[in-house]
Amino acid sequence: QVQLVESGGGSVQVGGSLRLSCAASGYTYSHNCVGWFRQAPGKEREGVAGIYTGGDSTYYADSVKGRFSISQDNAKVYLQMDSLKPEDTAMYYCAADGGVCGGSWYLAWRYSNWGQGTQVTVSS
Repeated sequence: QVQLVESGGGSVQVGGSLRLSCAASGYTYSHNCVGWFRQAPGKEREGVAGIYTGGDSTYYADSVKGRFSISQDNAKVYLQMDSLKPEDTAMYYCAADGGVCGGSWYLAWRYSNWGQGTQVTVSS
């Protein structure tokens, strides 16, 4: 059974940093697209960043480029979030899907496996 577990969320002030982790188990880690998504109350789930675990390809939403960084190490995918803003406040989820990320990395419907989410709150 595929399991994705997020951790690292919390409350920070504007300009602060957080590092989210996504630990995967129950499936072959390599050659998957892993995406980080977020969803704020009343808003649609938004793709934030993606990474292909079989290579070095990374993808970012325009809203987080230059502030967020996605990486992988030892079957974990990380999301380093710097210069946080109040609009980054949301529940953050990681998701995994077989194959390359490509141009559809940000589409929630393509991912078959999801974690339970970790809350990020940025206050001014």
